Amino acid sequence: MSARVRIKDVATLAGVSTATVSRALSSPDTVGPATRDKVMEAVKATGYRINAAARDLRQRRARSILILAPNLSNTFFSRIFAAIQEEASAVGLTVQISDSRIGRDRLLSLGYDGRADGIVLLDGSLDPELVNGWHLPLVQLSEWNDAYDAPRLGIDNRAAAGLAVDHLADLGHRALLHVSGPEDNVLALTRREGFLDTAESRDLARIVLPGDFTLEAGAEAARRWSRLRDRPTGVFCASDECALGFISECVHMGFDVPGEVSVMGFDDIDFADRFLPSLTTIHQPRKEMGRAAARRITQMMQGSEGTLRRSLPPATPIAARLVKRSSTAAPPAAPSAG
Repeated sequence: MSARVRIKDVATLAGVSTATVSRALSSPDTVGPATRDKVMEAVKATGYRINAAARDLRQRRARSILILAPNLSNTFFSRIFAAIQEEASAVGLTVQISDSRIGRDRLLSLGYDGRADGIVLLDGSLDPELVNGWHLPLVQLSEWNDAYDAPRLGIDNRAAAGLAVDHLADLGHRALLHVSGPEDNVLALTRREGFLDTAESRDLARIVLPGDFTLEAGAEAARRWSRLRDRPTGVFCASDECALGFISECVHMGFDVPGEVSVMGFDDIDFADRFLPSLTTIHQPRKEMGRAAARRITQMMQGSEGTLRRSLPPATPIAARLVKRSSTAAPPAAPSAG
């Protein structure tokens, strides 16, 4: 049936012109969100598919987006991948997903092997010379590198870390601990800066422990915290997995969370609300981030803004928010003693 559906049928169902349907499918950012959603619903309802095969053969297009991300097993990425896939499918594009740590030789070939027309990159640690040599439309998502010649999308990590500090301070915590992420990771560095700046502005005692985004890093940080003479009563971890590792190790050592120590994370991964206690965290709107990246890369691939990456205006940061759950509370009446 979908082969007999015409763009006029989509336009009639959506209550818009055929030109609007065409713009919504080829350059989504050029129409308003409400109109775009109506068109997408009409596309799904009618089963309409873009018949782009002949055009693609002429233009030597793969009709494909490549997503590159470090550590594909990281649960943070799942909703982002799904959102990009949903948006891409709606405009007739396929999606490939690859680990960005596949080796320099393989990465070098990405701009020339013809398998993708654009790249969404979630890794800011790659060699800028390599990335800038791909000569493909490119969008940086979540992580970024100022040396990459490409627009970036994501939240304001510094401000989001400030939300975490403000929450703990507002509960009454006067001494805070931050378990940082990897030393060479731009997200970890920015979140640490936000923690330190906001803690200083609130006149809070502050300690930073090195770590990474893993459960084990959180557990090790909890062991180190337990050996401190004056233990901070509020803990902000650079990721949810790190925070969950911290909490589980505290419980193992006999500390009550949040009775003796409040712990919060960053990301709001899918099972953060199912953990006991449920995790207070900073919510990253991963679906919105993925959709925004898919729309931006599609726009670049269509050539409406050209392939000169820095010709694109900077994107407004996507809003993060605090999610209050059971792992944070007012500090105990008397500070813990070592």
